[in-house]
Amino acid sequence: MALSSFELKYKICLLKAYFDKGYGLTAMFKYLIVLFGISSLDVSLTMIFGVIYVFFCFLLGFIWYKTNFIRAEAEVGNRFNLFQQEVRDKFGIPNNRKI
Repeated sequence: MALSSFELKYKICLLKAYFDKGYGLTAMFKYLIVLFGISSLDVSLTMIFGVIYVFFCFLLGFIWYKTNFIRAEAEVGNRFNLFQQEVRDKFGIPNNRKI
């Protein structure tokens, strides 16, 4: 069954979100790969590490979304968001709810 245009765009954006989250969590590792590449001058091994790193970023992002860490992260951001605090106060939603 063929995907509609919107479904295809959604799946692509979801895959991008997985990678972006994993990359954001492990951004410091890229400097280790660059440092290794500069110090060893071994291009092929550096490229292999880079490809492994890309797959690791995707996998970590996928796990982050599937285990609902993304919701917990959003809730932490909401606790310090002034607009969210005002909305919760107005509607009587407690700010100290358990996740």
